[in-house]
Amino acid sequence: MLTGNMEGIGFTLALGTLRVLAFIYDLLTFPVYVLLQRPWQQRQQARKIKGFVVSVESDGSKKGDVAIEMKDFTNRFVDTPSTINNNNYKAQPITQDTKSITYRSTMQPGPLHIALLREKVDTMVKMMDFVSKKYPNKRCLGTREILGEDDETQANGKVFKKFNMGEYRWKTYSEVNMLASNFGKGLRELGCKPKENVVIFAETRAEWMIAAHGLFKQGIPLVTIYATLGEEAIAHGINQTEVTTVVTSYELMPKFKKVLAMTPKVKTLIYMEDQLKQLEKTGYREDIQIISFTDVLKKGKVSSCENCPPTTNDTAIIMYTSGSTGVPKGVVILHKNLIATLKTFCDATDIYEQDLMIGFLPLAHVFELLVETVCLCAGVPIGYSSALTMIDSSSKIKKGTKGDASVLRPTCMTSVPLILDRISKTIQDRVSKSSDLKKLIFKFSYDYKSKWMRRGYETPMINRLIFGPVRQLMGGNIRLVISGGAPLSPETHEQINNCLCVTILQGYGLTETTSCACVQDFNDKSYGRVGGPCTICEIKIINWEDGNYRVTDKPYPRGEILVGGENVSAGYYKMPDKTDEDFFEADGKRWFKTGDVGEVHDDGVVTIIDRKKDLVKLQAGEYVSLGKVESQLKTCPLVDNICVYGESSKQYCVALVVPSQPILMELAVKIGLGEKTFEELCEDPEMEKAVMNELAEHGKRGKLEKFEIPHAVKLVAEVWSPDMGLVTAAFKLKRKDIQDKYQCDLRRMYAS
Repeated sequence: MLTGNMEGIGFTLALGTLRVLAFIYDLLTFPVYVLLQRPWQQRQQARKIKGFVVSVESDGSKKGDVAIEMKDFTNRFVDTPSTINNNNYKAQPITQDTKSITYRSTMQPGPLHIALLREKVDTMVKMMDFVSKKYPNKRCLGTREILGEDDETQANGKVFKKFNMGEYRWKTYSEVNMLASNFGKGLRELGCKPKENVVIFAETRAEWMIAAHGLFKQGIPLVTIYATLGEEAIAHGINQTEVTTVVTSYELMPKFKKVLAMTPKVKTLIYMEDQLKQLEKTGYREDIQIISFTDVLKKGKVSSCENCPPTTNDTAIIMYTSGSTGVPKGVVILHKNLIATLKTFCDATDIYEQDLMIGFLPLAHVFELLVETVCLCAGVPIGYSSALTMIDSSSKIKKGTKGDASVLRPTCMTSVPLILDRISKTIQDRVSKSSDLKKLIFKFSYDYKSKWMRRGYETPMINRLIFGPVRQLMGGNIRLVISGGAPLSPETHEQINNCLCVTILQGYGLTETTSCACVQDFNDKSYGRVGGPCTICEIKIINWEDGNYRVTDKPYPRGEILVGGENVSAGYYKMPDKTDEDFFEADGKRWFKTGDVGEVHDDGVVTIIDRKKDLVKLQAGEYVSLGKVESQLKTCPLVDNICVYGESSKQYCVALVVPSQPILMELAVKIGLGEKTFEELCEDPEMEKAVMNELAEHGKRGKLEKFEIPHAVKLVAEVWSPDMGLVTAAFKLKRKDIQDKYQCDLRRMYAS
């Protein structure tokens, strides 16, 4: 008892000391920080209106007026974006019996946007020519050299192959442009023709970008297929687009020993070489021509073929979706779609010539492709990496050597929420295993930083002393993370912002809208929102009666999101019925029905609150948003991944949970099951009950309703990866595939 009291007294003294030190520090530094940081400017920028109402459609199909409230005026009507520049505007619809509201950005085009317009850049070919003339001798694309592969014995006696890594080797802008031209001409020498599709099926790397621009220069549509897709999905994309030539990599070539049997029209395989190994060409279909990437470049270098540049309305990419709701669909993206998104990304992202980007997300996803293209436009070098070599502790990095991030020291990167969730949980895990004093210091520092950040201040001393070691995980220089692909939970957003000392810009878009719809403002310090409308498109909110979402809802309009503008794709490849169902023309624009449900705040910023396909109506009539519940429960330290399932004939939902192994083992010790293996714990009913209780408590803290919290769980020992076909390359759940695989477990949970 005395020991407990002493510990409590020590804790109180330590906390009191920290508060006194912080108070003295604030007194001494506050005037300096006020002068240097000018927080009022940041607060003013954060409060500014990001979107305003341009039209309101009533139930009588008439265009309603739009009121813009101003501090000194009321009922002032506007109809042009040029008049919406005052930070005190608040967009409000006049008509209350409305069925849709349309919003437009208040942001002005930036210098890069204007430069692209001035230079009449309307295709990806003109973009590459423009930047190669602007930055001819600047570093462009970098690949880290692999010097060798060594055996490394682990603590358990097992031996693994590890890379002996060198430095990054760089190609300049003029070299990349020349190599792209040579690759395109080399394809022509191999029989490829303009307007005839060619597939790129490869991991993210410099050769991927060079090959893509080579195709663009010859007016050859690029078909992208995720490197993580299964054989049947690969064959589907190849057969539907009727390609005869596939560009792939050394690592993925073995897949074609089976895929070629399902793709009779393929005649040529071009592979990007491995740095250490030679390709063994046996075991492939006998009539297949196999040629290296380097040999194609050599053919193009001596070719007399001329470039065959596309027009702005030509197809640039047929990009296959990740297939989260069924068979992957080929989205037809025109050059004008890509350039439109490029312009708006240039407006929204604060990327400068002095920056350095690390590229690792799939280039087969339009989000990564466009962000990297923004970097090219801004003269920012891109160094390529992978999950196997990114950080010092990555699986292929030799002990005592540096990962890619430590060598490259990037300042900006892209990410998806699942990766950020895992970083967040790693931080939580490290803190939980530290001493009580370190936990106290960390929590005090975190709360201290959060308080001053909300006021518009930076905390350089805290950043250096407390969060500096965490920043070193990604090289120590990261300042900007652009997140897309799925909603990012507010808790993860805030924690990564604080602990990595970065700004996370969250965006919203779909492949069908060329990854563009909304982007968070750089000065917006709120969490859980995806930003205002982008500069080249409009956002329309329409009533969704089945889900009980209406634009007349209070306090904010809610409904299905429609996106209209030059970024909206031409439709789905060879799927006219599906194209007509999801796309339409109105008001001189092309529109896409996203199926996502959003609400628009007074400052014109959008929050994604639901998805039509994720909504389940339970037996008692309550609606459960599966995505919303998953997003909240995924922040629980116990959860590595989760899929919530509900049936309309049942009164509750259930969940399949991929648990975090170390946290589950800790919980097992607490409940007396510490002697069991991880796999045994995942099959133990007592463990399932304990996890379910933890999720229920976490859900209550996250303000989930009782009917939203799963009443039964099944623990899944295997981690869901894109290779298994249960999540997409962007780590979104493939619900149908998951439900099919675990059908017996779902039935058991409901039966119990």
